[in-house]
Amino acid sequence: MRVLFVCLGNICRSPLAEAIFQSKVSRLDLADRFFVDSCGTSNYNLGCEPDPRTAANAKKNGVSVHHIARQLEPEDFAAFDKILVMDRRNLREAMSVSDERHHSKISLLRDFDPFGSGDVPDPYYGTEKDFQAVFEILDRTVDNLLSDLQKRKTSS
Repeated sequence: MRVLFVCLGNICRSPLAEAIFQSKVSRLDLADRFFVDSCGTSNYNLGCEPDPRTAANAKKNGVSVHHIARQLEPEDFAAFDKILVMDRRNLREAMSVSDERHHSKISLLRDFDPFGSGDVPDPYYGTEKDFQAVFEILDRTVDNLLSDLQKRKTSS
């Protein structure tokens, strides 16, 4: 299964979600069942590494982030099975640039959050506390996402 995480600039939330997902599937010995990537709806940070605060926070939580920012492309909608966006703005953007036949693949990541749906807040202008809060949201949400994807895989 091919999973894509999408945020605005692809340097904070989506590369962290990608890294957390990759870490979890590796620990569960499921890495060969998933291809995971991330991107941004904007072209602000093309070619950049993740924000240093994101990388430091991930490391503090035992996760390594290795990614080069890229922009969401029309080909991504056909190439990925599940496209998970961080907030409603990115959801609107993804829906507006994708063919209608791919809309069922696109959802808010926090639709899988056991604490409730909504946006993953952008920590870019925040503090270390904000980066930690985002890590915790993504960590628990990716757990539920992974569980859901495994259930779908076994029932199909």
